[in-house]
Order: sequence, then structure tokens, then C-alpha cells
Amino acid sequence: MSRTRIFWLIAPAAALLTAVAAAPAWADPIIDPAPIDPNQYFYGLVNDHAGQANILMGCAGPAGGTGHPLAGQTVKVFPAPAPTTSDLGFTGSAANAIAVRFPSPTVTDTPVILHDYAVSAPIPTSLTLPCSGSGTVAFVPQPTSLTAHSATVTVTFISIGVGPQSQP
Repeated sequence: MSRTRIFWLIAPAAALLTAVAAAPAWADPIIDPAPIDPNQYFYGLVNDHAGQANILMGCAGPAGGTGHPLAGQTVKVFPAPAPTTSDLGFTGSAANAIAVRFPSPTVTDTPVILHDYAVSAPIPTSLTLPCSGSGTVAFVPQPTSLTAHSATVTVTFISIGVGPQSQP
């Protein structure tokens, strides 16, 4: 076999391997937006992290207070193939949406409602949340049923401060 023929056989395979290896390990799976339906396993993400995430807060005043999340932060859900961890949720027999509930010290904060997988929704900057510490964001199937189970993401609230001297 000539060297030219060998090149034409090896070059495409090498290009494919390079393209596959170039994808970062943390990249989201390729999922087209799809509606949330009953009897599906799912997991939640806060700022593209499952399990443990940070929420950046704009807070003024003493430590231990409350403030508002900075703009540009998101939540979303992805379907999961099977129950492999306790952090997975299950839509149950009735759900067609997921309500994202934040650990708010006030009861007036309304949840973010997700209707599709792989579609980011902004974390509302109007929420009142702790300026520091940790909490749990719950991804709750809606409407609920006896077979539904929420997914959770542990979050750490990080205050970057507000005011003329702060640099976000």
C-alpha cells in the first residue's frame, strides 16, 4: 500500500480522535430542549453545577444578612437515564414541570418554573437570600404526586459586596 493511501486512511481517524479529545470533561451532554413529562428521572444544575454550586450575592452591611443574587446566574434540569444517586429527582406520575425553590428566609419568594430540559432560566435578582453560608436548592416536580421525588443541589452563598468600592 502506498504512503498516500495510508495517509488518506489515517488522517480522518486522527482528526476524529482529536475532535473527541478536545471536548472538555465538564461539557454538558448534547440534549435538545425537550418537554418535562411524567415518569422521568432528572437532575438539577445551579450555574451549570450539580451537587455543589455557588450563588454570587450582592450584599451590603454586616455579615449574616440577606441580599439579592447577582444577574447572569441560572438554573436548569437535565434528564437522567436511571437512578444512580440520591440527588436525582423523579417527576412521578403527574409532573410536566419542575419548580426550583431557593432557601429563602421569606415566604414571598416565588419559585422558578422549568417546563423543558436543557433550557437555562435566570435566577431572579429579586430573591432575598442569605449573604453567606450554605443551603439547598430544591428541584420539585409539579404537579406533585405520591411517586414524585425532588432533586437537590447544595449551594454556597458568596457575597461580593455592593457599593462604589466593589468590583464584581
